Amino acid sequence: MIVKLTESFISNGLQCSAGKRREEVIDALMPGFFVEIRASSSGQGTYYFRYKDVNGHTQTKKLGRTTDITLAEARSHAKELRAQVDLGQNPRAAEKARKLVVTFDTFFKEHYLPYVIPRKRSWGRDEELYRLRISKKLGFKKLNELTRQQVQSFQSELLAEGLAPATVNHHTKLIRRMLNLAVEWEMIEKNPVSRISMLAEMNQKERYLSEEELVRLVKVLKTDSCRSVSLIMFFLLSTGARLNEVLSATWDQVDRERKVWRIPALNSKSKRLRVVPLNESAFDVINQLETEHKFDHLFINFKSKKPYVSIHKVWDKLRTKAQLPEMRIHDARHFFCGALASSGRTLYEIQVLAGHSDPKTTMRYSAISSKVLQSASSTASDIIKGAMKQEIPVAV
Repeated sequence: MIVKLTESFISNGLQCSAGKRREEVIDALMPGFFVEIRASSSGQGTYYFRYKDVNGHTQTKKLGRTTDITLAEARSHAKELRAQVDLGQNPRAAEKARKLVVTFDTFFKEHYLPYVIPRKRSWGRDEELYRLRISKKLGFKKLNELTRQQVQSFQSELLAEGLAPATVNHHTKLIRRMLNLAVEWEMIEKNPVSRISMLAEMNQKERYLSEEELVRLVKVLKTDSCRSVSLIMFFLLSTGARLNEVLSATWDQVDRERKVWRIPALNSKSKRLRVVPLNESAFDVINQLETEHKFDHLFINFKSKKPYVSIHKVWDKLRTKAQLPEMRIHDARHFFCGALASSGRTLYEIQVLAGHSDPKTTMRYSAISSKVLQSASSTASDIIKGAMKQEIPVAV
């Protein structure tokens, strides 16, 4: 039906013809502008604008309901759209683009993970961070819906849960990295959290095990039923290696004859080949493993028959049993370096054995080393004092 749309018609004429469930009332003054009426919504309708895009395909753009906008507003909007069409633009292009943007869950599973798995050694940690917290909070959102304020609220919630600032920052960095890739792949135009502030981490504390604590921990690791993870922890304590280096260790990297473990550049944080001497306690672990000649990796989860990706849940149980609730897996590395420092080894030796690329990192153990040096220096002092007490006859 074609009529001259007026305010009076909109107010009184929005009724479907007898026997029709839906009807279009086309404006005689402006081609493509019409009101859709439905029998189920008598007395009201919806404004639309119909046009052909550059490919000759008919498109329809919804303008609004008659109860929400006036006829004059709808006709004005239609005129703007007509001008865009005349210039060769597609008024629905932006709308369609928004609808094509995927959710965080879809992007993470179908785009991000397939990209990082062959490129990032610690992709398992990303998967854990996303699955445990990010997915629950942001997984349903589309990539272009996220705002900086929402991420900052997420940071606050994680802090309220008791997470350390450094851990909260790991979540934020993962979100930022995902969105940076989405921008690079032209799935969104910009990253709303590209300049979001990280939390002050204050992570300069190192936890060193006392002799009593070490005894408790060793007892738990020797007796707990989860042998694989216990052996991983023993290996970490014995070598000072990073967790990812140990979980990625393969049998072809172990040289029993020379008693060394060669960590390839691909698995090393410094991106350089690292040779780790295997001491007696490290060899004890290797000799207890039941994976040689059966699996490529040293440490295998026998339930899944695959290498471990994370041991944090089991470690939480082990440290609780050992009454060390604040001990982190990384503290095994601090134990190793601290033991070297307290036994008088030089900072250079610690740097090489720990695989520190920057000597400044090793300097954190200088306080322990200085105590040993002070003790060594006291030896000379004792000799001098002893000599001073001796009475030597003076010739007359």
